[in-house]
Parts: sequence; C-alpha cells; structure tokens
Amino acid sequence: MTALIPDGVDLRIIGDVHGDVGAFRYALATDRFVIQLGDLVDHGPDSAAVLSLMLDRQDAGRGLFLLGNHDHRLARALAGTLPRVEGELARTLAQLTPALAARVAAALAAAPLWLRRGDALFVHAGFHTAMLDGPSKPLPPGRPGGVAARALYGEPTGHTQPDGFPERSLRWIDRIPRGLTVYCGHDQRSTDGRPWRKRGAAGGEAVLLDTGAGKGGHLSWIDL
Repeated sequence: MTALIPDGVDLRIIGDVHGDVGAFRYALATDRFVIQLGDLVDHGPDSAAVLSLMLDRQDAGRGLFLLGNHDHRLARALAGTLPRVEGELARTLAQLTPALAARVAAALAAAPLWLRRGDALFVHAGFHTAMLDGPSKPLPPGRPGGVAARALYGEPTGHTQPDGFPERSLRWIDRIPRGLTVYCGHDQRSTDGRPWRKRGAAGGEAVLLDTGAGKGGHLSWIDL
C-alpha cells in the first residue's frame, strides 16, 4: 500500500471508529476516497470487523487509514513489544484470527502518521510544524517520541482528568499556519455531536472529528 491520496478524487474524512462496525459500514457507503483518521479499534463491539472493512477498502485502492494511538498500541502488542496487554486491547486481540492478525500487523507497520493534500493536513491527534516538511515515515512498534508522539497523542499536559484520561492541551492549534486546515480525531471536544472547529492565533484551523463512536457517541465524517 502506498500512503498517497490519489489526485483529483473527492474525499470522505472519517473520525475515530473504536470498533463501531455498524456506523463504520454506513460511513463507507460512498464512492469517495476514504481517509480514516486513526483509532479503528477498542471499546466498540467488533474491532475485528472494522479492521477487515478498512483493510479491504485500502487494498482496493479506495481509502487509507492513519495510525492512531490505539492502533499503535495494537501494533506493539502484535509485535510483542508492549509490556502489558489488558482491558480493551485484550478484547480486541481476542477477536483477531491468526490470518487477520498477520494482515493487520503488516498494515499497521506501513500506516502513515500524517498526510497532506493542498490546504488540508490529516493526522490522528495533533499538529506539529515539522509535519509541513513532508509525509511521515512508517513508525516502528516501539514507544514513539517527538513529532510521532504529537501525531499519536496530541499535546498532553502531564495532568490527569477526573475521568482518568490524560489532560490534553490544544496549544498546537495556534501554530497552524494561515490557509491550512488540520483534520484530526483523538480529542473529543464536541458538545453538540458535530465535528468541533477552532481557528488558531496564526490563522489556521483545526477540525476535530472524534464524537464518541464506540464509547456511547456516534461516528462523524466530513466530505471534501
């Protein structure tokens, strides 16, 4: 698979799926080229079916997915480099047949962290100005750092929220240059069920598409 967006195609940008196979199947019912922003797995009822749908779409040349932090954790588990496997990840692994696990491992190893087309940049969690230098390289299944960590995890503050999840800063939005829109997931900021938008100090804009699929919310997408 070549991590490139074909020239001249209309796009459907899909947010975090988290195993919500019914919603994902509905979102894929389009002739548009699909870019899924990462976190295909965990939480929802059928991560294995979601992975199969995405890989079939990708193999047909009609879409691709970016690596999310949950996908990367799955890659580490499949590669044997994750110290502990528990909770949602353990349930995802239990759903994978050996053949699907091998197919998923290969796809995760090749998945891009970010891509750009014109005035749009696509990434799972957060923007870094180094992403403007060109497309990402595949990430080895170890603990990421630098720009790769920003792509997967955003910009954590080091604090924990009352719900137990890491607190995340959105300061990176202020560094998006004028004329560029960054489409990402990971951070569920929407309060009305629609993708959340914010313009930064430098004039660029962020669009966050995680609206809680697989976790009690629904799946969002935007057509470009």
